Amino acid sequence: MHLSSASVEPADVSEARRIESAARGLLRGLGHLTQSLFRAGEFGLTRSQVALLDALEAGPSRVTGLAARTGMAQPRVTVLLQRLAEAGLVERQRCADDRRAVHTSLTPAGRELLERGRQLMATALLDALDGGIEDSERAVSAARDAIATLVNAMESEAS
Repeated sequence: MHLSSASVEPADVSEARRIESAARGLLRGLGHLTQSLFRAGEFGLTRSQVALLDALEAGPSRVTGLAARTGMAQPRVTVLLQRLAEAGLVERQRCADDRRAVHTSLTPAGRELLERGRQLMATALLDALDGGIEDSERAVSAARDAIATLVNAMESEAS
């Protein structure tokens, strides 16, 4: 429900405002959490570069696919992939069936960097929760499930 709807009843307006306020707080909180976790990961890369490594984890991909998955413009993806290739974190190969296209995949060094960063992030999160929350595992699982519910709702809305 959006507040600009002309047919909103007074009780619905109050509920919509509460949900909107909660959504703003959620977005702010997710932004801060993402920044803190990224810093803890000590990747030595930009967030965009790490997003590309993450997107490549599922397997080799073309620039168009990576741009769609990350929301980045294709020229930006191309530049970032060149830098990641120079660092030895990805490798690029011409497609056998379409010589104009290039598939990019993670190198073992890229996978290792991603895994090490994720381990550092998880450790930092658990350390932050240690002592302040009785059941850290349950708290993290509940947050993951709540976010999954919201993601699923947004994806079904977009379809």
